[in-house]
Amino acid sequence: MAFIDAVIQYGFLQKALLTSVMVGIICGVVGCFIILRGMALMGDAISHAVLPGVAIAYMLGMNFFVGAVVSGVLTAMGIGFVSQNSRIKNDISIGIMFTAAFALGIILITLMESSTDLYHILFGNVLAVRPSDMWTTLGIGVFVLISIYLFYKELLVTSFDPTMAAAYGLPIKVIHYFLMTLLTMVTVASLQTVGIVLVVAMLITPAATAYLLTDRLWVMIYLSAGFGVISSVVGLYYSFTYNLASGATIVLVSTVLFLLAFGFSPKQGILWRSLKARRKKLSLS
Repeated sequence: MAFIDAVIQYGFLQKALLTSVMVGIICGVVGCFIILRGMALMGDAISHAVLPGVAIAYMLGMNFFVGAVVSGVLTAMGIGFVSQNSRIKNDISIGIMFTAAFALGIILITLMESSTDLYHILFGNVLAVRPSDMWTTLGIGVFVLISIYLFYKELLVTSFDPTMAAAYGLPIKVIHYFLMTLLTMVTVASLQTVGIVLVVAMLITPAATAYLLTDRLWVMIYLSAGFGVISSVVGLYYSFTYNLASGATIVLVSTVLFLLAFGFSPKQGILWRSLKARRKKLSLS
């Protein structure tokens, strides 16, 4: 009740709650396509690759959204270019490019006079979210959700069967880079909430939790978004109540939900699978 009263009373907590909920939704939705495509490492790469763009935009006094999107998309294109024009495989290309981009971002941060704001971008601090950050997050969230709705069939086909999608004449590379752009935008939206370092957890963990509970993509998307929202709200509660780091708390709540699904999922949970195996063994003996 104290937390609810605080939300009603304090404007900064209302902004934090609204921002957290939107981040939980869009991370959960986009994360479904990321894990279905086996692109978890790419999600990690993009989340780290936006750092130099953010740092440069900060130095020039620009909106960091522009710098982050440009940096993330250029890194994704660089990864594809290296892997397609050399013997280097995609995972190696990802490792090279994103670590280089992240290292460049760290160097740029050290050259600045003050890195306080960028510390929050690295690790998140949703309780200090500004109105401009909140509206940016909401705008990105609406754009991402509308894009997923409009291009759901294309993303569905290319995620499950790229060969068939190419046979139907779908532009596979265009859809891939479109998804990378959405991923970059989601990363930017999540900066103030969980930070660059932890955003990959919000992209992967709720989607992985939903993946253990259903075989239908549309159900998985709703479940993943729901788990993202629960993680954000509960994490914000513990962060505010016990003065904990907001990003880390949200991620830990998300991990707890995954462990519960991992253990107790009706089809994929370890507990039920072990019980079924034991019953089968007893019936055969």
